[in-house]
Amino acid sequence: MKKIEAIIRPSKLDDLYTELRTSGFSGITVTEVRGYGTQKGHKEKYRGTEHNLDFVHKVKVELVCPDNKIEEAIRIIIEKNKTGKVGDGKIFVVPVETAIRIRTEESGESIV
Repeated sequence: MKKIEAIIRPSKLDDLYTELRTSGFSGITVTEVRGYGTQKGHKEKYRGTEHNLDFVHKVKVELVCPDNKIEEAIRIIIEKNKTGKVGDGKIFVVPVETAIRIRTEESGESIV
């Protein structure tokens, strides 16, 4: 099993969620995050004064899936988020040793 963490633009979340769900991915976790990378921050005007905002609002989407579905999940994330502009986001893939459903104490790939 692998855990995929994708940092994406908030405006892209609905399309990504819909595609993942219709493709059979049963669960995701979404967290609102702030950070910076190549995009660096941006400037905003508030009451006539310009302010530098060092952190950009993003969304972190996390899902755990069997090894045989990793490539499909990555393809969907890229397809639904790639604009070709700075700030499209990043995908991180990390191994998952085990997963346990608390309610039933089942474990393994069958629960993801």
